[in-house]
Amino acid sequence: MDIYGTIGPACAELGILTEMFQMGMTGMRLNLSHIELSACREWTDKIKQAAEAAGVCPRLLVDLQGPELRIGVLKKPLELRIGTKIVLTSQCVKSCKEERAISIPGVLLPVMKEGQEVLLDDGKILLKVEEEGMEQICCRVQRGGLLSSRKSIAVPGTVAELPTLTESDQKNIREAKKHGVTGVMLPFVRKPRDLQNLKRELLEAEVPELEIFAKIENIDGVGSLKALLPYADQIVIARGDLGNSMPLWELPAVQAEIASVCRSQGIPFMVVTQMLASMEDSSVPTRAEVSDIFQAVSQGAASVMVTGETASGKYPAEAMKYLCRTVESARKYLNTKV
Repeated sequence: MDIYGTIGPACAELGILTEMFQMGMTGMRLNLSHIELSACREWTDKIKQAAEAAGVCPRLLVDLQGPELRIGVLKKPLELRIGTKIVLTSQCVKSCKEERAISIPGVLLPVMKEGQEVLLDDGKILLKVEEEGMEQICCRVQRGGLLSSRKSIAVPGTVAELPTLTESDQKNIREAKKHGVTGVMLPFVRKPRDLQNLKRELLEAEVPELEIFAKIENIDGVGSLKALLPYADQIVIARGDLGNSMPLWELPAVQAEIASVCRSQGIPFMVVTQMLASMEDSSVPTRAEVSDIFQAVSQGAASVMVTGETASGKYPAEAMKYLCRTVESARKYLNTKV
């Protein structure tokens, strides 16, 4: 079973990475939503060095931008308090007259209607549309928080047509072999054509050996799951945005159904998002979190992954220790039941 961490400032030291590999980590994810792969040479070199020191042949996944929706760059982080007004605009924030403005992809403006809910930063922040417009939308904060640049935005129940790959994705794919990349993660997979487009791009870049990890992050992806399987090496149950696309209490059942379909078709799957979220600030996880990891293993996951826990959390090595040991304990228990 593969166990992935995510590279970031919190763990990008040779000693910490080596310790994480020694604990049982088999690979790393590199999130390219905010950065080009060519600018990550120091990180990818450290991953190789740490894995070699630990006697591990590392797997390296790059998480592409894909058809993912994100807000633009803010002048500074915004403290969004419940009840305050916020403006969403397709303009650059610097050119917008409104003081509290957030730039968003222009394709979202036509699909936003009065009363529509808008989720920011994986659903941590909730807005409601109060006034529609061609160039900007006025919203009221329903659930507040601190918002920083380039966080995700989701508009449940709407469809915005986006290309499968960005120019940055195409450039990063052509850089992949130089950095030891073994697989690519495509966000918000909706239809088989998304994976077909990615596979075509890998062929043109002369890296057809890279594995394709299809991230299921919305209702479209769930509905198309069986049609996606022939084109994916692994299905990723990406519970962050997937949880934004439905009532949150329905998410566990959807995870179980995706796992069941993958098992029945012999397709490996990964479970990711908030597996040890409390460990971004705590050196010990919650009981619910270790039970969640056990559940993923018992459902037959081929791999599990942590993201912010190792990329930006206070205790990256401790988070990996709990992830690896919980996986080991779960597999040991399940093997006794066979």
